[in-house]
Amino acid sequence: MILKIVKILLLSIILITSKTYSKDHKIIVASTTSTYDTGLLNYLNEKFTNNNNIHVQVLSQGTGQAIKTAKDGNVEILLVHHKDSEIEFMNQGYGLERHEIMYNDYLLVGPKTDNDNCDSVENKFLNIYNNKYLFVSRGDESGTHKKEMELWKLIKLNPVKFSNWYLNVGQGMGNTLLIANEKRAYTLIDRSTWIAFSRKQNLKIVCENFPPMFNQYGIILVNPKINKNLNIQDGKKYIDWFISDQAKYLINSFTKNGMQLFFYNHH
Repeated sequence: MILKIVKILLLSIILITSKTYSKDHKIIVASTTSTYDTGLLNYLNEKFTNNNNIHVQVLSQGTGQAIKTAKDGNVEILLVHHKDSEIEFMNQGYGLERHEIMYNDYLLVGPKTDNDNCDSVENKFLNIYNNKYLFVSRGDESGTHKKEMELWKLIKLNPVKFSNWYLNVGQGMGNTLLIANEKRAYTLIDRSTWIAFSRKQNLKIVCENFPPMFNQYGIILVNPKINKNLNIQDGKKYIDWFISDQAKYLINSFTKNGMQLFFYNHH
């Protein structure tokens, strides 16, 4: 009886082991929250997996944290939206190849009671500062947070010196927008998340369509020299698929509430 149980246990171990080693190839993508929270990345990854039999796991992080994760050698692919940080990543030898893949834009949103015209995003930020209107910052080194810092810098202001009207919450985009909505405050957000997010009844777009608000996304294949266990062969297949006509069609046709969220611009 004991021998029979041992045989069953051994057979179970062999079956589990064989399943483990015969499973689909797998890669990990560190990606900004906007591509994940809107559903775009799950949509694309499902199509990729069906075509290539490669499973894709996503780590949804702010751009700064995603880049750190990639530098630590924990992912094959980086999909983020802060060009300067991406170029620095490449120059430091952490990436094998980088492609600018798609874009949307940033929006300044604020309370529905704001009826002032926005003649420039710089003037709007200056007006918020001068009047000490409540502003909610992600404060998490994400691409959106980095863009916000750039906008303050354009008008020669440093948020480190701001007082309690400026709320540095250290949260992702969804929670940041929830806080801004609750407090009827201003915040910076990418258009795709704004369209996809439902709980924003107290807010509206107060500033949009200005050159500083452009939001470019880049995709990077991580250098396997960081970690020899990285699955770069399948990572390369993912990159090549992302710059294909099929990915272009899928990205451009992905909508929420009847509106296109991302615009493919690889060339």
